[in-house]
Amino acid sequence: MVKAKKFNIQGEMIGEVELPLSVFDVDVNSPKVLLHEVVTMYLGNQRQGTVQKKNRSMTQGSTRKLFKQKGTGNARVGTRRSPVRVHGGKAFAIYPKDWYRPIPRTKKRMALKVALTDRAREGRVYVIEGLSFDAPSTKAALNIINRVSPERGRKLVVTDGNMNSTVKSFTNIPDVMTNRADSLNAYEVLKSSYVILSAEALKKVEEVFSK
Repeated sequence: MVKAKKFNIQGEMIGEVELPLSVFDVDVNSPKVLLHEVVTMYLGNQRQGTVQKKNRSMTQGSTRKLFKQKGTGNARVGTRRSPVRVHGGKAFAIYPKDWYRPIPRTKKRMALKVALTDRAREGRVYVIEGLSFDAPSTKAALNIINRVSPERGRKLVVTDGNMNSTVKSFTNIPDVMTNRADSLNAYEVLKSSYVILSAEALKKVEEVFSK
């Protein structure tokens, strides 16, 4: 049985809550290779691949032969666009590339469960009852963070749905990230030292990822 500390919106501890075993209590030893594979693919998919260099056909300059082939005593030469000359084109130019690799949903969800299990077993998962703001308030959000998790380290705040006021409240706080419950991924969890979920987000996580 895995439990997490439960707090109210004022940051006061009001008890503990049992975390769903199907998400927060899986085997974390055997899928380590899987976790590495999923995180590597996720980071690779963030690459834009928009870098480009000019080859000899893209370089500006005349295409005429600089001097005759024989009789000068020099090595034979082509145009000024040749890669061996200053301002010439690059010999093996790189072009825009799509680095995207689809991640199988089964692997992606299993990796997320492994990451959440690791944080839960270390006691780094917290639940906040009624985590919502009528209007953005960085001061109120910072007060909650300092009360719930005063330790140093990156925090991941998980909400249920598009809660713009809540998300904006945590945006300006250093080392605090936010995400929706149905959009969680293993990399964000591993990058964060502590995971803070709203009570509604915990239910959403169980609903989406327990299957």
